[in-house]
Amino acid sequence: MRRVKALLLAGGVGGRLRPLTETTPKCLVPIASRPLLDYWFEALGRAGVYDVLINTHHLAEQVRAYIGEVNRAGPFHVVETFEPEPLGSAGTVHANRDWVADADDCLLIYADNLSSVNLAALLRFHASHDDPMTMMLFHASEPRRCGIADLDSDDRIVSFVEKPERPKSDLANAGVYVVSAQAYREIADLNVFDLGFDVLPRFVGRMRGWLGDCYHRDIGTLDSLRLAEQEAPSAFGSPEGAKA
Repeated sequence: MRRVKALLLAGGVGGRLRPLTETTPKCLVPIASRPLLDYWFEALGRAGVYDVLINTHHLAEQVRAYIGEVNRAGPFHVVETFEPEPLGSAGTVHANRDWVADADDCLLIYADNLSSVNLAALLRFHASHDDPMTMMLFHASEPRRCGIADLDSDDRIVSFVEKPERPKSDLANAGVYVVSAQAYREIADLNVFDLGFDVLPRFVGRMRGWLGDCYHRDIGTLDSLRLAEQEAPSAFGSPEGAKA
């Protein structure tokens, strides 16, 4: 059995969700009567991943209180890493290089997406190949607004371009990755800011793409949040059923 930890990237300000995010952190925005982070903890629990690191910045005290509730309820062990100034997705990895000291793999998750992804299936796929990283992909309706991957016949990513003018495909980065502990430390040692622009191009040719057959939506704007509110009941069931 491989030991897996998770890093939830949840420190975003959510400027495009104002005025909602003036009083509520983006990662706790309610969708179908549940905070967004609830959906990620549900997915992690189903995959048996209970060691979780969350970065905080905007309205951190609210996220801190949420973390306390999760820890009291169990079975998760959640640790906060507070960022007085945003470090960027890769910067958070750099600041927490030792998080994987006792792990084999780490899930890196952008927690500002709403997703019904089967993380256990993603972890099984990652274990089936020898590359140090797996990127979850989805079919994007507007590929020029996403990081776009091109795959070979072995699902290896042979090109990756962030927000390309002329996309080679519609296979978009879903913001969910599995990385080996060694790859996590490699990312940390780069000491750069952003995963999409600064890190992922360096892993082209040695990471695989996994197409998640699931509901997946970026909660980046008020319009996308409204759509998520409409879609969540069919994607996740009732709040009571989703928590079961």
